[in-house]
Amino acid sequence: MDIDIISEEENPMLHRTDVRFEVRHDEATPARLQVRDSLAAKIDKGSDEVVIQELDTKFGMRKTVGYAKVYESAEHAADVEQDYVLERNAIAGDEDAEAEEA
Repeated sequence: MDIDIISEEENPMLHRTDVRFEVRHDEATPARLQVRDSLAAKIDKGSDEVVIQELDTKFGMRKTVGYAKVYESAEHAADVEQDYVLERNAIAGDEDAEAEEA
Protein backbone atom coordinates (compact mmCIF):
# COMPACT_ATOMS: atom_id res chain seq x y z
CA MET A 1 0.00 0.00 0.00
CA ASP A 2 1.45 3.33 -1.13
CA ILE A 3 0.15 6.68 0.10
CA ASP A 4 0.67 9.94 -1.79
CA ILE A 5 -0.40 13.26 -0.30
CA ILE A 6 -2.32 15.31 -2.85
CA SER A 7 -2.83 18.49 -0.83
CA GLU A 8 -2.46 19.91 2.68
CA GLU A 9 -4.33 22.91 4.05
CA GLU A 10 -3.61 24.45 7.45
CA ASN A 11 -6.58 25.16 9.72
CA PRO A 12 -5.10 27.02 12.72
CA MET A 13 -8.49 27.79 14.33
CA LEU A 14 -9.09 24.06 14.90
CA HIS A 15 -5.41 23.16 15.45
CA ARG A 16 -5.29 20.82 12.49
CA THR A 17 -4.18 20.26 8.92
CA ASP A 18 -6.67 19.00 6.35
CA VAL A 19 -5.02 16.40 4.10
CA ARG A 20 -6.23 14.91 0.83
CA PHE A 21 -4.40 11.73 -0.16
CA GLU A 22 -4.37 8.82 -2.57
CA VAL A 23 -3.76 5.19 -1.63
CA ARG A 24 -2.68 2.61 -4.21
CA HIS A 25 -3.36 -0.96 -3.11
CA ASP A 26 -3.02 -4.43 -4.66
CA GLU A 27 -5.85 -6.14 -2.83
CA ALA A 28 -9.24 -4.95 -1.58
CA THR A 29 -9.69 -1.46 -0.13
CA PRO A 30 -7.60 -1.32 3.06
CA ALA A 31 -9.28 -0.86 6.43
CA ARG A 32 -9.69 2.65 7.82
CA LEU A 33 -7.33 1.99 10.75
CA GLN A 34 -4.68 0.54 8.44
CA VAL A 35 -4.83 3.66 6.23
CA ARG A 36 -4.75 5.88 9.34
CA ASP A 37 -1.62 4.17 10.67
CA SER A 38 0.15 4.36 7.31
CA LEU A 39 -0.74 8.03 6.83
CA ALA A 40 0.37 8.86 10.37
CA ALA A 41 3.73 7.17 9.76
CA LYS A 42 4.17 9.04 6.47
CA ILE A 43 3.61 12.47 8.03
CA ASP A 44 5.40 11.58 11.28
CA LYS A 45 2.41 11.96 13.64
CA GLY A 46 0.81 9.71 16.22
CA SER A 47 -2.08 7.50 15.11
CA ASP A 48 -4.37 9.11 17.69
CA GLU A 49 -3.80 12.54 16.06
CA VAL A 50 -5.09 11.44 12.63
CA VAL A 51 -8.81 11.19 11.85
CA ILE A 52 -9.76 9.57 8.54
CA GLN A 53 -12.93 11.33 7.47
CA GLU A 54 -13.51 9.83 4.04
CA LEU A 55 -12.28 6.96 1.85
CA ASP A 56 -13.60 6.65 -1.71
CA THR A 57 -12.77 3.74 -4.00
CA LYS A 58 -14.27 3.57 -7.47
CA PHE A 59 -15.55 0.12 -8.45
CA GLY A 60 -12.81 -2.09 -9.85
CA MET A 61 -10.01 0.40 -9.18
CA ARG A 62 -6.88 -0.21 -7.12
CA LYS A 63 -6.81 3.42 -6.01
CA THR A 64 -8.59 5.05 -3.08
CA VAL A 65 -8.86 8.80 -2.58
CA GLY A 66 -9.32 10.02 0.98
CA TYR A 67 -9.62 13.01 3.27
CA ALA A 68 -8.07 13.15 6.73
CA LYS A 69 -7.74 15.67 9.55
CA VAL A 70 -4.37 15.75 11.26
CA TYR A 71 -4.56 17.40 14.68
CA GLU A 72 -1.75 18.89 16.74
CA SER A 73 -2.68 16.53 19.59
CA ALA A 74 -5.20 13.82 20.44
CA GLU A 75 -6.84 16.23 22.92
CA HIS A 76 -7.60 18.70 20.11
CA ALA A 77 -9.14 15.85 18.10
CA ALA A 78 -11.33 14.84 21.06
CA ASP A 79 -12.46 18.45 21.55
CA VAL A 80 -13.48 18.99 17.92
CA GLU A 81 -14.67 15.66 16.51
CA GLN A 82 -17.98 13.99 17.24
CA ASP A 83 -17.97 10.84 19.38
CA TYR A 84 -18.90 8.45 16.57
CA VAL A 85 -16.01 9.75 14.42
CA LEU A 86 -13.59 9.23 17.31
CA GLU A 87 -14.98 5.71 17.82
CA ARG A 88 -14.66 4.91 14.13
CA ASN A 89 -11.01 6.00 14.20
CA ALA A 90 -10.27 4.22 17.51
CA ILE A 91 -9.38 7.42 19.35
CA ALA A 92 -10.26 7.41 23.05
CA GLY A 93 -12.45 10.35 24.03
CA ASP A 94 -12.50 12.16 27.38
CA GLU A 95 -15.24 9.86 28.71
CA ASP A 96 -13.20 6.73 27.92
CA ALA A 97 -10.12 8.12 29.65
CA GLU A 98 -12.12 8.94 32.78
CA ALA A 99 -13.73 5.48 32.79
CA GLU A 100 -10.32 3.78 32.55
CA GLU A 101 -9.01 5.80 35.52
CA ALA A 102 -11.91 4.74 37.75
